[in-house]
Amino acid sequence: MTHSMGSLKSDVAKIWSRAPHNAFTDLIRFRDSWVCALRESSGHIADDGHVRIIRSDDGTGWTSVADIPCPEPSQDLRDPKLSLTSDGRLMLTAAAFRPVCQTFSFFSADGATWSAGNKIGPPGLWLWRTVWQDGYAYNFGRSEVEEDRFLQLFRSTDGVDFQPHGDRQFRGVYANETAPIFLPDGTCLTLLRRDSDPPTAQLGMAKPPYESWNWRDLGVRIGGPALVQLPDGRLLAVVRLYDEPRRTALCWLDAERATLTEFHTLPSRGDTSYAGLVMHENSLWISYYSTDEAAEGEVEVRERTSIYLARITLSAL
Repeated sequence: MTHSMGSLKSDVAKIWSRAPHNAFTDLIRFRDSWVCALRESSGHIADDGHVRIIRSDDGTGWTSVADIPCPEPSQDLRDPKLSLTSDGRLMLTAAAFRPVCQTFSFFSADGATWSAGNKIGPPGLWLWRTVWQDGYAYNFGRSEVEEDRFLQLFRSTDGVDFQPHGDRQFRGVYANETAPIFLPDGTCLTLLRRDSDPPTAQLGMAKPPYESWNWRDLGVRIGGPALVQLPDGRLLAVVRLYDEPRRTALCWLDAERATLTEFHTLPSRGDTSYAGLVMHENSLWISYYSTDEAAEGEVEVRERTSIYLARITLSAL
């Protein structure tokens, strides 16, 4: 289907809907194919979450190539994130959630066969999104221990041994999901979800060696942030916006003014967002999930969600 808001049009298609709850996507281009990671489970919060890896040559036909169970029995493996290691392998990070959070990394040379899970970071910390820069893997971990909240940047050379890098930040604050990117001059920008009072997003900036951070309030509540810099230098974020109706929104991020401005809404509602972003062949490709619309005469199932893929030509942005 084609969705439009103003003059912008996006081609959007449902690509996966085999589980009762299909969510929390990431997307990467690997060896001339598309690889999408997602979590399948019985609900948004459940103890049966596992990671599904699907692949496509053209972005239209998708097949399952791997099913990664939670290394901790009867726990929820969720929020899978993909990255490309410095030696050209795929890296997946995901966290086993409840009763104690433990983050894991997995590795693959082909996207189909994956290593056993490696525990990364200490128990109780959720390392969310890994980004690689100059041979190092960086990942912000958030404390899931309610009485000891903080955000900590970790760094690794191999994607397994992550060590704290710099000081703890946001002490006593539930700083949540992170979307770091590195600019051409080496500056790191991080879009941060914050759920403490006030529940407003933060924009962080740091220069190498990324030990000192400056954070500014964006004044809007977000979830599932993803961030990319377009070839012309503009910063585009895909987030869940919480003002009704809840939706997956494309926003311009102005790093100088610390503003986040919505300019396009993808077909979405309810339980939604958690996008993967890839620029390829003059288009921006976006994986995300959304609560499904009920068919005519069908009883609506509130928890039922599916995975979608949107494509927007860069010339339209």
